[in-house]
Amino acid sequence: MKTQICIIGGGPSGLLLGQLCQQAGIDAIVLERRTRDHVLSRIRAGVLEQGFIDLLDEAKVKTRMDTEGYPHDGTVISFEDMEVRVDFRKHTGSSVMVYGQTEVTRDLYAARDETEGKTLFEVDEVEIGNAALNGDEPATVSFLHQGERKTITCDYIAGCDGFHGPSRQAIPAAKRREFERVYPFGWLGILSETKPAHHELIYANSERGFALCSMRREDLSRYYVQAPLTDRPEDWSDDAFWAELKRRIPSRIAEAMETGPSIEKSIAPLRGFVCEPMQYGRLFLAGDSAHIVPPTGAKGLNTAASDIHYLFEALKARYQERDMDALGNYSERALARVWKTQRFSWWMTKLLHRFPDTDPYELRIQRAEIEHLASIESAQKTMAVNYVGLPY
Repeated sequence: MKTQICIIGGGPSGLLLGQLCQQAGIDAIVLERRTRDHVLSRIRAGVLEQGFIDLLDEAKVKTRMDTEGYPHDGTVISFEDMEVRVDFRKHTGSSVMVYGQTEVTRDLYAARDETEGKTLFEVDEVEIGNAALNGDEPATVSFLHQGERKTITCDYIAGCDGFHGPSRQAIPAAKRREFERVYPFGWLGILSETKPAHHELIYANSERGFALCSMRREDLSRYYVQAPLTDRPEDWSDDAFWAELKRRIPSRIAEAMETGPSIEKSIAPLRGFVCEPMQYGRLFLAGDSAHIVPPTGAKGLNTAASDIHYLFEALKARYQERDMDALGNYSERALARVWKTQRFSWWMTKLLHRFPDTDPYELRIQRAEIEHLASIESAQKTMAVNYVGLPY
């Protein structure tokens, strides 16, 4: 098989790049390790920046955001019963859209079907040929598919295959530098067919730890509480979860909250991670294959989208304008924004969580920081600008 771009990974990053390439007349094949149904069964958060929405429009992806999305003009930060609302619309003129990552992926697959883009599922044992990294020859990607070893010859490879995929590992260890921060707690999350606790997201800091109230639609809510990494989902009954959540959020919200059986329950660890560089030879990393953020600032999916923006712009310049140097500064451009989103996610995580070594002094600093946010317009604007998304 031959193509111009081989995209490893059929999640939202790889699919978005595939559709953008399709619209620009750039041939691309997407390889996905799992089945389509498995990809669409993953439960993920979905707070979308306007930049992501604009990319979906550019890729001519029809979405259901008008009927199933939740536009958010602000968010609430709380410390015990103190609440601070940060008005995104007021400070930035923009907002964010709450629309599940699973729904984004579903829309992207529908668009790929409509345009007859080529996607191979259940691809295993992916190997990136040395020519992709060391020489001027076309790149190769070999893999097992339907019981056969197959090879794709291509101009470039986009590694959109997540943290555990083969793309990053194909870059020699001596040629990459990795930065990591592993947090000493996780998020216990449940999905329930209940009315959302509030019309906007609530990020709560309490003496018992962090909590988040979110939603998927009018009758589907997503909630999280900070939990030890040693806990397991089965250790928590639904009643225990609801009781703990109510202890951590403002009492007026807790008293009016609708509860019910969970339909999904899981614990996610938190980490920050960045790989430098994000390109090597003809291989380009995007999304979780290159960086991870804790979910506190809602930057994971959105930072992946900014990678796709920079990579697609460079590919478009390469093929439409014959600019052979366009791809050379992809890593530098992408990493400049990646580190800014890492900083914001670190700040949000540090502000809202109780760490094992948090002492009374640091608790007072957390409270003072949130009081500062409540009283200083410029502090609210700084948070709003970062939350709705830094410009590309």
